[in-house]
Amino acid sequence: MIKLYKQIFHISLILTTATGFAQQVKLSSNVEQAMQQVSPDDIKAHITYLADDKLKGRGPGTEGYQMAVDYVVGQLKGLDVKPAGENNTWLQTVRLRKAFIGDASLSISNGPANSTNITKGKDYVVYPNPLLPQVSLNTAPLAFVGYGISEPGLGYDDYAGLDVKGKIVIITRGAPEKFSSSVSAHVMNASQILKVAAQHGAVGVIMASADSTARMANISRGVYSIMDDKGAVSVSRTFYSKQLSLYASINYALFNSLLQQAGKNLQEILPQLKAGQPASTLLKASASASLNSTYQDILSYNVIGKIEGSDPKLKNEYVVHSAHLDHLGISTPVQGDSIYNGAHDNASGVASVISIAKIYHSIKVKPKRSILVVLVTGEELGDLGSNYFTKHPTIPVKSMVADVNTDMPTIIAPLLSITALGAEHSSLEKNVAQAAAYMGLDVEPDPEPKQARFTRSDQYSFVLEGIPALHVKYGAKTADGKNNLNDFVATWRAKYYHKPQDDINGIFDFEAGKKYAQLNFLIGYLVAQDPARPTWNPGDIFATK
Repeated sequence: MIKLYKQIFHISLILTTATGFAQQVKLSSNVEQAMQQVSPDDIKAHITYLADDKLKGRGPGTEGYQMAVDYVVGQLKGLDVKPAGENNTWLQTVRLRKAFIGDASLSISNGPANSTNITKGKDYVVYPNPLLPQVSLNTAPLAFVGYGISEPGLGYDDYAGLDVKGKIVIITRGAPEKFSSSVSAHVMNASQILKVAAQHGAVGVIMASADSTARMANISRGVYSIMDDKGAVSVSRTFYSKQLSLYASINYALFNSLLQQAGKNLQEILPQLKAGQPASTLLKASASASLNSTYQDILSYNVIGKIEGSDPKLKNEYVVHSAHLDHLGISTPVQGDSIYNGAHDNASGVASVISIAKIYHSIKVKPKRSILVVLVTGEELGDLGSNYFTKHPTIPVKSMVADVNTDMPTIIAPLLSITALGAEHSSLEKNVAQAAAYMGLDVEPDPEPKQARFTRSDQYSFVLEGIPALHVKYGAKTADGKNNLNDFVATWRAKYYHKPQDDINGIFDFEAGKKYAQLNFLIGYLVAQDPARPTWNPGDIFATK
């Protein structure tokens, strides 16, 4: 809980952070009082409505999602937030395309007299093409390119010395151990893998499983992309360009046999890759593919509002507060319930952003920069709505200086420490340290680096467009000193995460929700008040985006 004073409050604290600087926060009594307008009861009320069964899981394009849109717009209007969507409305149209695979085949051969017999669904899966209803890829040589990473600046390049132009590349997902968790998450992202393959001239990508127990993906329910208003693919996790017309996956057994035919040993290659030593090679095999795709087009919406800043010049720049409004809709029943309400994921994040707007509503003198509130669709489908917004923003993309994203803050226990995913790449780390010190919170490294959480929510879309961004999650600190909150979260996640049980009847700590909202507000407010624009750290992997 923040201790208030009527006069200007001043706190100075030496923090043990990567910056190592003395961090100092000064807030007026009006801003302090405005922060106290965040109400645990309001947060509960927002979550209760958005996660109600009548919204049927807020699936994009559904009546329930539209109810969520209407609710959020009504709340923002009541807080004097102004519309900032398309044509001076609150909305941005997002054209989702759900693609289904029809007839599809993948054949692999080592020459006319030596074909490899493989079975669709068991040995391989071919993904639908969201742009081309029919694809026929004639025989193309295969090349193994390790993790499919090309980052010479980081001392690692799977494509170095290998010409893959006109070839189909086989990739196993992973990253060298020397990469940080957020860098690993970035280079392992499917969109990044496709982009790099296309840049090197490949005509297809086959993802290969390095897990002998893994099953092939079930894509019978369709694969989503976003189309722009001209009918081109704008955002996709399975498509990059017409040139790269094939995206498929193969199982461990087929992957292993292809390497063996080339005189390679998978069990030797995997640790070599982890150690940062590329093992790319041309394979003694070729592949052909054909596929038919059908489509279901769905309209959904991002909600966008703005709070105008007070500085005549800096008000033309924006600090973004984002959260995703969608969830999984109606799906496979669990314990007799098929409505995936998404109370924590992410009605709680939306409630937090509404609470942040309420703080700004109570501030008499707005910050120097303007604030942009962005509630997006399609996060559960692969950050699609936020990716579309950052590629087709309703304000100039260069006017967005930072994004503070809120996704499933996991308000199930007192908030005593945090980790700020992505902040370590930019000067936002300083703002996090300042805000956390003011709130009496410790800042910790990512406690779950293998979860690749940095690229699994909407802040990543902003990063890809060169906008410093972060996503605050819980730390490990607990009141009893055991500092094992991760264990409690893991137990909670197993029961509730992406299940119908994630409704208002689950575990909640609404005081923690209040603290999250106050913290995220303060991070954004400090950025909005600082005359200096946030910057990437020198030489950072994202600095060139």
